[in-house]
Amino acid sequence: MVEDAEPVVFEAEFPPYRSLSPRGITIAVCLLGGLSLAVTTMFWILGAWPVAGFAGVEVGLALIALRWNARGANALETLVLTRQSLRIDRATPSGRRRSTTLPAAWLGSRLEEAPGRVPRLFLISRRRQFEVAQSLGETEKRDLAEALGEALYRLRHPTFDNPQLRDGA
Repeated sequence: MVEDAEPVVFEAEFPPYRSLSPRGITIAVCLLGGLSLAVTTMFWILGAWPVAGFAGVEVGLALIALRWNARGANALETLVLTRQSLRIDRATPSGRRRSTTLPAAWLGSRLEEAPGRVPRLFLISRRRQFEVAQSLGETEKRDLAEALGEALYRLRHPTFDNPQLRDGA
């Protein structure tokens, strides 16, 4: 990634939450396969051999679902705020990258509440709005909205420290 010449005021990265690590997925697949093989063998011995086909389909669908879930861990969203702009970088699970830049001078944020649902966080610049942090839960999204609001406030209301103007100097 190329470093910007301008200092970063705020940066946040949002990888999607995945409860299983790659090692956990391997363990789950082994357990599921072993259990399915044991149950299928028992039914085969009892003469209910058609169960083997259904068990194979079931294991195959479970493997596809676990692989799809693991592939989703490759997605990533990053917000980088500088004095001039806010850049939204998104990477899809397939690896495609997209970047959007909004001017910081016109930037605002809005947390949209909906009863019984996780709030949605929008970044607004003039007439354009972008939903961000879709993978975060309610608490994390509220914390992000507060931290981003504070960063924007500090950006627009800088404090200047001049040692010559201090009391007692």
